Amino acid sequence: MEYCGNRAAGEQQQQQQQQQRRFTITDLKHQAAEYYRSNEVPQRLEEVLNAMFYQRPEDFYGHLANYFSELSKPPVITRLVGKKVLDGIGRPTLEVEVSCRVRNCVKRICSSMISSHAEILENASPEAIDADEREREESIKIAIEWINESLNEMFTGLQPTDQHKADELLGEYFAKKAEADEERREAEKEKEKENQEAEASGASAAPAPSGKKKPNKAAKKLSVLEKPIPPAEPAEPVVMGSMAIGCTSLAFAKTAATLRDMPLYLHIALLKHDQESPKELALPLPMATVLSCGKSSPGKLNLLKEVMVIPPHWLPVKQGVERCVDIQREVMKLLSQTTNMPSSVGEGKKTSRDAAKKAPSKGKYEVILGTFKSPDEMVDVYVDLIRKFPSIMTLIDPLRKEDCQQWITLRNTLGSKCYIFAEELCKSVSKLMENHNTPKCSGLVLKYTNEAKISDLCKITQLLDGRKRISILGSPDGETSDDSLVDLAVGLRTRFIKLGGLSRGERVAKYNRLLAIEEELGKNGRLGEREDHEFVDYTEEEEEEEEEELESTYITARTERSAT
Repeated sequence: MEYCGNRAAGEQQQQQQQQQRRFTITDLKHQAAEYYRSNEVPQRLEEVLNAMFYQRPEDFYGHLANYFSELSKPPVITRLVGKKVLDGIGRPTLEVEVSCRVRNCVKRICSSMISSHAEILENASPEAIDADEREREESIKIAIEWINESLNEMFTGLQPTDQHKADELLGEYFAKKAEADEERREAEKEKEKENQEAEASGASAAPAPSGKKKPNKAAKKLSVLEKPIPPAEPAEPVVMGSMAIGCTSLAFAKTAATLRDMPLYLHIALLKHDQESPKELALPLPMATVLSCGKSSPGKLNLLKEVMVIPPHWLPVKQGVERCVDIQREVMKLLSQTTNMPSSVGEGKKTSRDAAKKAPSKGKYEVILGTFKSPDEMVDVYVDLIRKFPSIMTLIDPLRKEDCQQWITLRNTLGSKCYIFAEELCKSVSKLMENHNTPKCSGLVLKYTNEAKISDLCKITQLLDGRKRISILGSPDGETSDDSLVDLAVGLRTRFIKLGGLSRGERVAKYNRLLAIEEELGKNGRLGEREDHEFVDYTEEEEEEEEEELESTYITARTERSAT
């Protein structure tokens, strides 16, 4: 009887467990149904299955995957990685990798590289070159720390497609770093000043030398009156680590384009035009260097730093590049025959194209070895040059930035015959956004370096377009294999792109990218025609601007008086 009672109790317990299990399964079914209902799964399944019955796609599950992928959450950044890599001539530079969570999977999307933070002149001393290498290494080290720590934490979980938000955060971060860097520089200056004052006080305590002071004969020579030359402005200090800002901004743009399955140039065009897709895109004209006239080149002509050729605006890029290659080859043949030197195009570092940087302290320009010209005389040199060679279409950095009046004279004199561009005088895109203290010229050669952001490039090119000035995108010093520069130029619709000579892999890669974009736009029927070259009579333009300004002032004054 005891055994039967235990058996009955066991059976009752099993029944209770089974009933509880049934309740649990039923509850789970209700929860599952509510879960799927709240996420509209039955509705979405019904829609896609009904549509597929009539469409009968060849890849059944591929169609389902594409349908549901459009309903997935937008990708978010999971990780940024900063790395030290080598540029085209073996110097260290920066690379940023971006990984995102895409449909519940973490994937490495893309990477970007940016050129080195500063340029070294060809005639720099070995000490200056060594100091630059040390500074470059330190700057890259700091940039990698910013990316792998602060920026990585800042952008984790954010959408890479919001370029404006990303650039805003990058700008705020850099502003704090720049402020700290400025305080550090001021502290170093103050300390140096205190050391100099201490040395000066020690020298004044020493006994004065006996005897009469001999008259300074050299002072008589300096008494000759010369036209004062404005001193050169100090070089803009580069914030250590600033490469992280520009490289990260470019990486976000490339990531967004990849995730949207569109070419980078189209993504940039959408950013510039507030998401309005342009019907056509005209390709920039390449400026191809056929001869470098730096310190290491044959000959003694110091006035010209580069000789470039520009294909006709109506010629396709493919034929234009072929012509540039032919011209480059012929120039090298002539050089090798006349100088008995090996032919080369742009194999060394890029040099400053501002002749003033080789000028003596008197502010004159060394045109030919041992021949110097004043700023006013240089205007006459360029006028005579254009008169003798009317096929010259552009002058880049013909004068120092400080020779403001000569820039105006040169532009007013030659502006209706050729383009006059500033390049070395406007290195920092972010500084251009803060103030527009640039020489009077036809346009600017912009370089994507340091703390420049994609949003900055969009804004500055819009500003130049509005002022009827030409924007050019140029390769900075220390080029890399990243060919994004070409996509940026196409998307921003710059008139020209300055890529250097058709030599070395990192340059040829950019020319090949330009050819590929031309072919792609042609197949899609979106290849637009380039504008014909139109030189401007700036004297007439300034008169019109002054009249408009006076008229605006008159209308404003009348309005104020009426209100009074």
